[in-house]
Amino acid sequence: MSVYMLLSILFFVLSFAGLWRIFEKAGRPGWEAIVPFYNFYIWLKIIKKPNWWYIFIIIPYINVFTLLLMVVETLKCFRKDGLGEQALGVLFPFFFLPYLGFSPKEQYTSPDKLPIVKKSSMREWADAMIFAVIAATIIRAFFIEAYTIPTSSMEKSLLVGDYLFVSKLSYGPRVPMTPIAFPFAHHTMPLTESVKSYVEWIKLPYYRFPGLRTIKNNDVVVFNYPDGDTLSVKLQSNASYYDLKRQFGRDEVWNNPGRYGEIIARPVDKRENFIKRCVAIPGDTIQFIDGEIFINGRLQPFLENIQHNHHVVTDGSRLHPRILDRLDITEARMVSQSEYIMPLSTDVAEKLSNENIVSSVRRIIKPSHFHESHIFPYHRNFPWNEDNFGPLFIPYKGATIDISTENIMLWQRIIEVYENNNLEIAGDQIFINGELTNTYTFQMDYFWLVGDNRHNSADSRYWGFVPEDHIVGRAMFVWLSLDKNKSFLNKIRFNKTFRVIR
Repeated sequence: MSVYMLLSILFFVLSFAGLWRIFEKAGRPGWEAIVPFYNFYIWLKIIKKPNWWYIFIIIPYINVFTLLLMVVETLKCFRKDGLGEQALGVLFPFFFLPYLGFSPKEQYTSPDKLPIVKKSSMREWADAMIFAVIAATIIRAFFIEAYTIPTSSMEKSLLVGDYLFVSKLSYGPRVPMTPIAFPFAHHTMPLTESVKSYVEWIKLPYYRFPGLRTIKNNDVVVFNYPDGDTLSVKLQSNASYYDLKRQFGRDEVWNNPGRYGEIIARPVDKRENFIKRCVAIPGDTIQFIDGEIFINGRLQPFLENIQHNHHVVTDGSRLHPRILDRLDITEARMVSQSEYIMPLSTDVAEKLSNENIVSSVRRIIKPSHFHESHIFPYHRNFPWNEDNFGPLFIPYKGATIDISTENIMLWQRIIEVYENNNLEIAGDQIFINGELTNTYTFQMDYFWLVGDNRHNSADSRYWGFVPEDHIVGRAMFVWLSLDKNKSFLNKIRFNKTFRVIR
C-alpha cells in the first residue's frame, strides 16, 4: 500500500474520530458521527443549519464547498472566529477537528448561544475571498477544472474557443507534485511572460488516487506536454526544445537568447496542458497505414469528426465563403486560383465534392517510403511519417522488452527521463544504472495520443509516449463555445455550447 493511501486512511480516521468527540461535546452519541449519510444530517443539527443544506451535500463538486462551510460553522461553535484559525481549519480539518474534539479546554457552544461577532466589511471580504480560493483550489486539484481550446488540433471534435470541464475523478486525482503555487496560475504568474507561479522547495512523488475508470481507447484526455520538461521561454510549447535542438544544435539554442529566449525546465505538473484523443492504451500495438489506424492489427473505424488534409481542385472559380460556412470549413489554404489544401472529415469531403464548381477532392496521404525526420523516433532505423507509422508497442507497467542499439531510440526517453535511469551506450552494449543488459522492464503505463485534425496536430507522432504521471483528466463537457472570428454579438456558437465530448 502506498504512503499516500496510508495517509488518506489516516486523515479519514482522524477526521471522524474528531467528529465523534465533537458530537459528544454537543450532546449527541459519538457513534452517530460514523454512520454514512446520517452523520451529515446530525452534523447540520449540531451547527444549527437548515435541512435543505443536505441537498448540497449529495451533489458532486458542490458538496466540497458545503462540507468546508460546515467545518467553518463547527469552528465557530468552539469560538474560533479568527481568520487564521478558520483558514487552518479548512486546510487541515483532519488535524483541527480532532484537536477540537479531544482537547479538554475546547468546549462546544450551541450556535443559539454564541455572541454576535461583528466583522468589518474588509474582514467579511477577506473571509469570503480566502474561503473561495481554498475551496476552488481543492476542487481544481482533485475534482474538476475548466480549460479552453487554443488550437485546431482537435477540430471538429473540439473547436478553437471551446471552454470545457475536465474531470480529475475519472482517472483518479493526481496529487500535486509541486504543491506550493500561486492560486489559479498554471506555471507563470499573471501579466508576466517568465515569472514562475510555483516554487520547488517541496516536491512530492507521483501518486494518483483510485479513479472512477481507466483510460479507454478513444477517450479525449488532457495531459501535461511530455516534451515540456525543457523549453524556450520565448517559444514555449509552440516549438519543442528537443525539436529545435535536433534542427539547429544545442549550442545554437542555448547561446542565442535573442531568438530562443531563456531555456528553462519545468516539473511534470507545471508543463503545458495538451488535449488529444487516446488512440492506444498500455499493451496495444499501434500502426498507421496510409493515414488509417490499426490497433493490434485491427483497422479502427474513422470517428465522425476525424479530419485529414485534402487537395481540392475547382473549375477555376474561387470557393465562395458561403460554401465554406455552410459546410463548416474553418481552414482553407489557397495554393492557386483553383487549388486549395484544407482539413476535412469524410462526410464533409463528400459534400464538397458535390458542389458544382468543385472538380475533385482527394485526401492527401504521405507515401510509406517518405521519411519525416521530425517524426518519432527521429532515426533512419524507423523511417516513419504522419500517415505511415509503426508498428509500435505501447508499454505497460511490468512489461519487459528486448533492447539493442538498433531499437534503443524508441525507448531511450522513457528509460532516461520518464523513469529516471542512467542509460549508457558503449559500442553495441547498453548499460542501465551501470549494469550491462539487453532487456528493460517498464515502471509505468504509457499512452499514445493523437489529434483528431490529423495533419494539423503536434501529438505522439512527434514526441512519442505519454507517461501515466502526465495524465491530468478526462475531457467531459463543453459549457461555452466562442468563435473568435465573429463579431461580439455573434461570438457564441449556440449549437456547439452545452455538449458532451465524445
